Amino acid sequence: MRILIVEDDEVLSDSLIRAMAAAGYATDHVADGEQALAMLLDGCYDLAILDLSLPRLDGLMVLRQLRAAKKSLPVIVLTARDSVNDRVLGLDFGADDYLTKPFSLVELEARVRALLRRGQGGGAATLVCGSLEFDSVGRRVTLAGEPAELSARELAVLETLLFRQGKVVSKEQLIESLCAWGEEVTPNAIEVYMHRLRKKLEPGGVDIRTVRGLGYMMDKV
Repeated sequence: MRILIVEDDEVLSDSLIRAMAAAGYATDHVADGEQALAMLLDGCYDLAILDLSLPRLDGLMVLRQLRAAKKSLPVIVLTARDSVNDRVLGLDFGADDYLTKPFSLVELEARVRALLRRGQGGGAATLVCGSLEFDSVGRRVTLAGEPAELSARELAVLETLLFRQGKVVSKEQLIESLCAWGEEVTPNAIEVYMHRLRKKLEPGGVDIRTVRGLGYMMDKV
């Protein structure tokens, strides 16, 4: 899962980046509205955390133009504007959720998880494939009831496949979900993660199939 943080307060943005990265999300950051709109229109993000008071282009205008372009990715608005009218305006412009500063990072993380699940067509905190269960809140995986030890990158690949269970996921989509700016994940690295995941998951009756020329698909054996 890949998140764009749009916040011009350096201290707050650093806290948000650390919190989202610790939660297992590939996280990018921009500090002005014009750059944010350009990145969001590019279509490579699963969710945006958007401040309203931004230089160059106000957050509400970013949101309005994003929705006018028929982009439906979830957006959580962050703002110091705490009047009812301001909250209503943000929601009317297309925000999916709204947090008033100051806020709890734990609450923000919970709202991020909920919106990502909703965006993938499900509301359950636990994703299941055969005997595999992934607790998206606790970030824990069990296989036939036993804990499965996965690296952070393997867990991120597994989560992306589970959210799109039964659908083909391309290498490019996996790379985008794993990479923040300044990082590099190669197609060969994706193949290594897949090999490791298969060895760990196949004994539990979970298969990651290669769809030749297209990508990978997770399904029950």
